[in-house]
Amino acid sequence: MKNKLLTILIVAIASLLLFGCAAQTQKEVVKEAPKKLMLATTTSTYDTGLLDFILPNFESKNNYEVQVISVGTGQALKNGQDGNVDVVLVHAPSSEKKFMTDGYGINRKCVMYNDFIILGPITDAAMIKGKSANDALLAIAKTKSNFISRGDNSGTYTKELDLWKKINITAVNQSWHLETGLGMGDTIRIADEKRAYTLTDRGTYLALKSNYTDLVILVEGDNVLLNPYGVIMVNPEKNPGVNTAGAQLFEDWLMSEETQNLIGSFKKGGEQLFYPLKGECLPGQ
Repeated sequence: MKNKLLTILIVAIASLLLFGCAAQTQKEVVKEAPKKLMLATTTSTYDTGLLDFILPNFESKNNYEVQVISVGTGQALKNGQDGNVDVVLVHAPSSEKKFMTDGYGINRKCVMYNDFIILGPITDAAMIKGKSANDALLAIAKTKSNFISRGDNSGTYTKELDLWKKINITAVNQSWHLETGLGMGDTIRIADEKRAYTLTDRGTYLALKSNYTDLVILVEGDNVLLNPYGVIMVNPEKNPGVNTAGAQLFEDWLMSEETQNLIGSFKKGGEQLFYPLKGECLPGQ
């Protein structure tokens, strides 16, 4: 009888221990469920693969799942304005400043930069190779050579319009100026198919250049082609539902020395795609 009671007691204790462990495990599962952060960013940061390279570091360190919306800069800022995202990572300084002035963003930081380049066919009918950006676009307009434009309110399109404006050329609606309304990767693809010129950020081209057969870099290294990126938290006073704590955590992580070094280490084909700014904004940014 005594042995039977001892056996029952041992089974009861074991059951309680198992139940306690199961309850503790359940608590840990609930506790460890990742929080959500909504990030609106540009097709260039997405197409290059940069986010796939750096975001796992943030997610694993901070128990977050980052949901990325990849669109043009204009739409990314509109998503921020409407409170559909918590933070934006974009590359159009004039649009970013207006976003801030209008009160939709807080804590804007200068993250990194690369540069824009002008691609074209190897045959280079407009003979722009080695010219400045201004002279190259003048030559394209003069020869009415096909130019493929994003035409989508992106940071790249904003830069393109600014370049045309500086040389007093109205390219939009010209027969040789063709707008895709698509992202950077697709726009380059169409330029390749049509053996036309186009403006792109260097990172996207380097990441995808193995897909193209006829396009080469013809214009580069001009200071007017610098392409800086900024991160902005969405203002909770305009959109109370945003995850401000997560956005601040993301921004702090993005600007940390470790992440800035990670950005600088990102390469495709042995070439560096982005250069960290570490908070030091470029002139005009």
